[in-house]
Amino acid sequence: EVQLMESGGGSVQAGGSLRLSCTVSGFTFDGSDIGWYRQAPGKEREGVAALGIDGSTDYADSVKGRFTIYKDNEKNTVYLQMDGLNPEDSAMYYCVADYPPGAQSRLVRAEGWGYWGQGTQVTVSS
Repeated sequence: EVQLMESGGGSVQAGGSLRLSCTVSGFTFDGSDIGWYRQAPGKEREGVAALGIDGSTDYADSVKGRFTIYKDNEKNTVYLQMDGLNPEDSAMYYCVADYPPGAQSRLVRAEGWGYWGQGTQVTVSS
């Protein structure tokens, strides 16, 4: 059984930082693309960041320069370091895995990802 378990969410003031973690089990971690999506109430889900098997990265324009995705293969864990948070970043953040290798639009085609975590809430106050 594949499980993606997110942690690290919480409440911070604008300008603060958080690091989200996602530990993967029941899946070949190092043989899969992995990433993060988010969804705020009343809004469509948005691709935030993706990390390819080859080390390639994609970032949404809204977070580029502020967020960093990276992984620790020994721990089967992917991280999202979020700096310079603002209220517009408030959302439920989901870890995703298993996008077709080499396929395009990893931050657009949410339906392309095979596995989703339960989510961790991030709230940023002004």
